[in-house]
Amino acid sequence: MLPVEKQLAIIKRGALEIIREEELVRKLRRSVETNSPLKVKAGFDPTAPDIHLGHTVLLEKMRQFQELGHEVCFLIGDFTGMIGDPSGRSEIRKPLTREEVLKNAETYKQQVYKILNPQQTKILFNSEWLAGMDAMEIVRLGSMQTVARMLERDDFKKRFRNQQDISILEFYYPLFQAYDSVALKADIELGGNDQRFNLLMGRSMQKKFGMEEQVVLMMPLLEGIDGVNKMSKSLGNYIGIDEPASSMYGKIMSITDKLMIKYYELLSHITVDDLNDLKKGINNGSVHPKKAKEDLAFEIVERYRGKAEAENAKKEFEEVFKKKGLPDDIHEVKVDWKEAEIWIPAIMKETGLAKSTGEAMRLIKQGGVSVNNRKISDTKEKLAKGDYLFKVGKRRFLKIR
Repeated sequence: MLPVEKQLAIIKRGALEIIREEELVRKLRRSVETNSPLKVKAGFDPTAPDIHLGHTVLLEKMRQFQELGHEVCFLIGDFTGMIGDPSGRSEIRKPLTREEVLKNAETYKQQVYKILNPQQTKILFNSEWLAGMDAMEIVRLGSMQTVARMLERDDFKKRFRNQQDISILEFYYPLFQAYDSVALKADIELGGNDQRFNLLMGRSMQKKFGMEEQVVLMMPLLEGIDGVNKMSKSLGNYIGIDEPASSMYGKIMSITDKLMIKYYELLSHITVDDLNDLKKGINNGSVHPKKAKEDLAFEIVERYRGKAEAENAKKEFEEVFKKKGLPDDIHEVKVDWKEAEIWIPAIMKETGLAKSTGEAMRLIKQGGVSVNNRKISDTKEKLAKGDYLFKVGKRRFLKIR
């Protein structure tokens, strides 16, 4: 195993918060001294079957723990998934059926091995210990937390204040998730910063069971290609790991230089030292941001689609922007970017690519609109300030500055 200081530098890369760092150092020191791996847990509710780069932030951190020699548990919340995580919800979530949960879980299992080492990954389902609980065990679980503590949770607090329903079942969600840490005897739990309440509940539950409390490591939520909102399929700002190579490459090339650094921190496999050198190079001008973005796009596409497809995607992208196969006199329009991001149909109307936003939406739905060589499929998608090449149909091109 690497020395504690070197392990800590890798673990802290991209992390938003560690509770508590001194406990993590103590656990790492004991792990090195006894040559025994730490148990690292991350839970995933199988509520959606497709994984995008936003989901892979936790998976990449799990991979780092694997490479440091620790034991990683990819926990599929098939039991809690049927309840539904109330985090960030303004209303009661509709529960999934057992069939939906298992179907989505199978898709997760197929996709996570694109990042994690199959030989070093334990995939478990929390129904293994939760489904077998009898009534008294569930009652005992409920007695370990107060309603007042539950109402400290921001989403519950808002709903209570607005006189919106909160089911008792939703109160049990963080209790069940916390018990997962007890059942697994987790040393460390990973999660997004939107899971803070649930993660800390795991520490509290372990303490009540007389166990050493887990360290909580929270990762930031990854913004989508719009550079503003959390990556989400519903917002259309996502990059799916099963997307065509050219689409993935084009989307990554469309992100801002500032967001590119965050993508490097959370998604790239380059070393901590190389990442620091890259940041310095961009700041002092010795590394061009476009070259850095090309390297990032190639790395990510190669990881999920293979080297051959990554090379083809890069070549295709370069051909578009070197005007090969494009008209020599592509018209250029400067758009006054009054907001952080602008709705694509509105841009098309303003620049004359469509007579109305309604027509623009129809063209998008028909698959006739591409931006920076990436086909647009979501009529709700917006673009952050930047330079773009629009293609509508087969022959209409427009550069937007």
